Amino acid sequence: MKNNSRVISCVDYNWEDVEKKDYKTDTTNFKDISRFSLLGEDDRDYELNMQTRYFEIKPGGYSSLEFHRHPHSVVIIRGKGTVILNDRITDIGLHDVVFISPETVHQFQADKGEYLGFICIVDRYRDKPAIPDEATIDKYVGSDTAARKKIRL
Repeated sequence: MKNNSRVISCVDYNWEDVEKKDYKTDTTNFKDISRFSLLGEDDRDYELNMQTRYFEIKPGGYSSLEFHRHPHSVVIIRGKGTVILNDRITDIGLHDVVFISPETVHQFQADKGEYLGFICIVDRYRDKPAIPDEATIDKYVGSDTAARKKIRL
């Protein structure tokens, strides 16, 4: 069996031989965010059952508001910001860990005047994230909550 073990070196939040990619191409409800697929998408990673990605949000930017069935874990490795998890708003910073349970409306925002960068680990085979409709937002976030007012679309 071929041994695919390796180290991917990083300098200034850029990984050796890892392309900086567009965050998404099928929606436009995000701002100033990019991603790096570190592990789990390459043919050499067939042994992994998860994907490890790095997302970076420029100051003032945000991820898409999402809702899906798969869980994921996030580790903040750069800067500060905010995460919305259903009706909760939580400040996040360096080395904080975020668990996003299935069916949680969520969004990351770089709203503290600096970059927000995080490692996100998800199942390799998972459902596609969906943009929650108004009824889903009302159900999980509420219609007149601080989180609802903070959401960026």
